[in-house]
Amino acid sequence: MPPPSSDFLADIIGLQKKQIIGNLPKAMEGSLPFASSKVSINLQKDPIIQKYGFKKVGLTRCLLTKEEMKTYHFPLQGFLDCENFVPTKCNGSVTDNSPLFGLDCEMCLTSKGRELTRISLVAEGGGCVMDELVKPDNKIVDYLTSFSGITKKILNPVTTKLKDVQRRLKILLPPDAVLVGHSLDLDLRALKMIHPYVIDTSLLYVREQGRRFKLKFLAKAILGKDIQCPDRLGHDATEDARTTLELARYFLKYGPKKIAELNLEALFSYQESQEPRNTAEGVQRLNTSVLECLDSVGQKLLFLTQEADASALSSSKNCQTIKCLSNKEVLEQARVEIPLFPFSIVQFSFEPFSPNLTQEMNKRIKIKWTEMSTVYAGPFNKNCNLSALKRLFKSFGPVQLMTLVLETHQPHLCIQYEVLEAAQLAIESLDGVLVEGSCIKVQRPVTELTLDCDTLVNELEQDSENRGTIYLSGVSETFKEHLLQHCSIFLGLEAMILPKDLKSGKQKGYCFLRFKTFGSAQRALNILTGKDWKLRGRHALTPRHLHAWLRGLARESRLPGVRVIPPSSEQEAWQMLNVDHPKIAAWHWGRKIEKLYHNLCPGTLCLILLPGTKSTHGSLSGLGLMGIKDEEESTIPQTCVCESAHHLPGVIS
Repeated sequence: MPPPSSDFLADIIGLQKKQIIGNLPKAMEGSLPFASSKVSINLQKDPIIQKYGFKKVGLTRCLLTKEEMKTYHFPLQGFLDCENFVPTKCNGSVTDNSPLFGLDCEMCLTSKGRELTRISLVAEGGGCVMDELVKPDNKIVDYLTSFSGITKKILNPVTTKLKDVQRRLKILLPPDAVLVGHSLDLDLRALKMIHPYVIDTSLLYVREQGRRFKLKFLAKAILGKDIQCPDRLGHDATEDARTTLELARYFLKYGPKKIAELNLEALFSYQESQEPRNTAEGVQRLNTSVLECLDSVGQKLLFLTQEADASALSSSKNCQTIKCLSNKEVLEQARVEIPLFPFSIVQFSFEPFSPNLTQEMNKRIKIKWTEMSTVYAGPFNKNCNLSALKRLFKSFGPVQLMTLVLETHQPHLCIQYEVLEAAQLAIESLDGVLVEGSCIKVQRPVTELTLDCDTLVNELEQDSENRGTIYLSGVSETFKEHLLQHCSIFLGLEAMILPKDLKSGKQKGYCFLRFKTFGSAQRALNILTGKDWKLRGRHALTPRHLHAWLRGLARESRLPGVRVIPPSSEQEAWQMLNVDHPKIAAWHWGRKIEKLYHNLCPGTLCLILLPGTKSTHGSLSGLGLMGIKDEEESTIPQTCVCESAHHLPGVIS
């Protein structure tokens, strides 16, 4: 999957449309229809650039100065019309890391003017820390329901007064708190409070000639969010507060240049010229989202998420959002709510992985795949035909590395296959079978990364990517032509994948065949592995894209037993068995000592001393081994290890 956009869930269900103008952020894509070509913009004349410059700015640069607060009629200490206003007592030192709080208030009209009826305070991350209905002190003349959403019925039982809200705000806000709002001067005047550190988004996203954009427009143009929907009763104060906070964060993150490149003036003009018309043509939409489809049949979408998460989905009128405090609560709510909705999205939240951790995880997955594609086979007789064994194991698929394991009482083979299917086929075909006069066991190495191999292989086999695909080994250069000549008996064949060696360009000895259905694949597998075709095969375990991802796989593997070191060629690996390699020499000596051991009388005490060494390269400790031969033959493997150094000086037997 490609990297997700800033709001990929909304994109998935169709809220996001095509990019509209300039280089817009993902959240903005398609939020406002516009010409597909970029519009030439003179950034130098943009009022945002003129005020803030081109470079990104910090939080303190976005604060309104005292002169600006005076110009825009913010309540200030000492002003005649602010005599009864209460200070928030936030007088700490503000830095670029100071906390932001989104604030929005709803008012009604009383006999004394506009008075507060609701306050919402949202902290960074989107969590609502205060959402209170407030009963005005004076008689209400107009509830302004179309804007405030407040009705007489809602406000009747409320007992909270303005002084209660003021007291709570003074407790909640830290000394360096920065309040963020849209036309924040009106909110502070409704609260009758004075606060020195403010960011006003209507002034942050400044327009030409001192005009201001509406919050609804900025939410759509910048964040891709629909707020203050006309079919909703009034504004949602919490939603508006959260939106102002997101707008401030967006400005800090992307900087003035990014905002200027959006050409908000042109977008606003275009939006006004494209007001909805009461015609069938006017309401037609080319791209219908999931939300619109649900709405057409009278259903809603369920969106379960942590409260810290903000999403364009939350603002949709046709999306019921349940915000939780933890992933555990998300899971508990999902179990209850999901059966009640036709379409649900459950979002769990996690901290992003660090690059180092991601790299380490990729490395471990590659190691896991290497170990899953490796098998140990044995035990074999001491005089086994290694060439025949090599041919046998190569018949299941391409071998990257084959090593003789000599640390065991009887030799084993370690085979590292190029593809997982070959390793699995070798296990299924040879485990428990008589080979070269020995009943061998074929198994994977047991490590912490392979403990769940059986479960994983079963899941891969059932995966829809693999259900109609089969793996075949032993295919020749003429296999493709031969198969096409008999295509009438292989119904449903869709694709043939014949891998080639990247260096030589030659076709490898295996292939994948993809069929339309699992039944067609199974019939083809039965035919191709029959006596006429003489191929080995099974159902596929790895989808095509996985091979490309694993192409950079290292050839070394952390396997127990013999340390696997890839030689320059496979031929050299087998030639190495015939030279005086230390491991080979020890193996030959072990066989000789075994003959000696069998000639000893029962009860013989065998003491083996391996003196330590000292050199300029370092010192190695010595080793002493002792064993008593028993009459039971079963004790031979246990004492064999002890006897394997009888050829060394210092041996007493």
